[in-house]
Amino acid sequence: MIPKASQRAGGQDLATHLLNAADNEYVEVAEVSGAVAHDLHGAFAEWEAIAAGLTKCRNYLYSLSVNPDLAQGDLTRAQYLDYLDRTEKALGLAGQPRAVVFHIKDGREHCHCVWSRIDWQREKAVHIAFDREKLMMVTRQFARDHGLELPDGYDRVPGEKRGQQLSLYETQQQRATGITKEERRLMVTQAWRQSDSPKAFVRALEEMGYMLATGDRPYVLVDLYGGMHALPRLLDGVKSKAVVARLGAAYPVGQLPTVDEARALVAQHRAAREQFAKAQDDGKKRDQLKAMQERRRAGLLGEQAALALAQKAERAVLAGEQLGERRALRAGYLAQVRAVKAAREAGKPAGLAAFLGRVTGVALVIAKVRRHRDAQRYRGYVADKQALAGRQEDARLMQQRGQELRALELERQVKALAKVEKRELKALEEARLREQRQVERAGHEHMPALKLGPRGRGASVRKAKNRYQDSLRTPEERQKRVETPEKAADLSAAHRAALAADKSLESETDARGDFNRAAGSGGDGDGGGDDSGGIRPVARASRPGGRGSGRGRRDDFERER
Repeated sequence: MIPKASQRAGGQDLATHLLNAADNEYVEVAEVSGAVAHDLHGAFAEWEAIAAGLTKCRNYLYSLSVNPDLAQGDLTRAQYLDYLDRTEKALGLAGQPRAVVFHIKDGREHCHCVWSRIDWQREKAVHIAFDREKLMMVTRQFARDHGLELPDGYDRVPGEKRGQQLSLYETQQQRATGITKEERRLMVTQAWRQSDSPKAFVRALEEMGYMLATGDRPYVLVDLYGGMHALPRLLDGVKSKAVVARLGAAYPVGQLPTVDEARALVAQHRAAREQFAKAQDDGKKRDQLKAMQERRRAGLLGEQAALALAQKAERAVLAGEQLGERRALRAGYLAQVRAVKAAREAGKPAGLAAFLGRVTGVALVIAKVRRHRDAQRYRGYVADKQALAGRQEDARLMQQRGQELRALELERQVKALAKVEKRELKALEEARLREQRQVERAGHEHMPALKLGPRGRGASVRKAKNRYQDSLRTPEERQKRVETPEKAADLSAAHRAALAADKSLESETDARGDFNRAAGSGGDGDGGGDDSGGIRPVARASRPGGRGSGRGRRDDFERER
């Protein structure tokens, strides 16, 4: 098995990558711990917020991928979890929040595990040092305990030179072109050794799909797919000084296109190829992917619609309960008022007692006491009603916030799903381009030829930078292109004078008429010149070694006779 790990940020991009179903035949989120959210986008967003709020750590994630050796069979889930537990103990990540995802790609099952490096209790990130050596140690122990063979590099002899591993950029270039680094070095080195001149070497590079340009290094190659390669690094046994010495005279660095210019040129050439191949594609895989995405999105949208209905029902239930409570409180108060009124009517004095009460003023006192008690009873009812309204409003707000959180959670999942769908479509397009490029190669070891310039014309040192431009433009168009307001300031006075002279010669000079007049005004006809001491123009036919020189000698012979 081969583990690969790195400390990184960009949790949302990582979650989108891990959930990409276009590059993987099977995706399973087996575990998400240490987060409120149960999906990768939500969990990684929580860990990023904790890292930003408690620490200054930028690479708040530790990502590990475990790839088993297919020759020794697949690992079980228990073995995967055992390896992950050993790894987090060795790295000091035990107890940290983590997410575990299983993929099946090209029939090969592998595992991804992402830990949060932030210890929220101590408010600091877990320091991870010498993680590669620790991973190698864990892998050796795991292989020994489970009876597995170690991969190349884990059982090497101390002091033995380790093979150089491809960088991420080189891996992406290999996926884009379908050509390994060794194959590219072999082809470019062979073209360097077999070419007898710099022009022949550049033509050989173009046949293999490369354009010579300049960048941070004097000479770089830009391939058909926009990748950049340092030319000396692709030549075995050749130093940079030797490259400059051989190409410097024919292709000066100042006259070569830059990397951006070369990429723009090859992009135009590549766009036509890709557009034609895209038109020939039947789109079955894209339709299948879109159908799968529609089914997955329909499930999430259905869950969202069901949640909206459930929340509406919850609000209706709560509103009914609160209305019942208010009605019960009011009914209780009214029942109490009626009971008091009935009791008073039953105990009301009559006859002489009523008369004496009115005369003595006792009835007036009793009436005031009763009004005071009625007012107290009413104020108590109002206070109870206000308290009930406050409790009900709190309950309603609590329910509303909970429902909003659940709705926002689903909305966030829909947005995350949109990111995943976009990444899946991009991955499918990249896979289609790789297949197309393999078809274009048709069994060859190099990319299709990069024929951007006009055919039948060799390289010109003076125009080496513009040799791939359109040659059918008229001199007036080329002059207009040169004398733009942006470039006019950069032209020297001598350059503008030369352009003006060329234009005047092209527009005003009648070369054929001047030639005929000069040839006919010879004076004595002996070819000796005129009185002004000027030299008479000599026709091409009369020039020594010129075309038609024999006919000129025959005419002279006839005149002498």
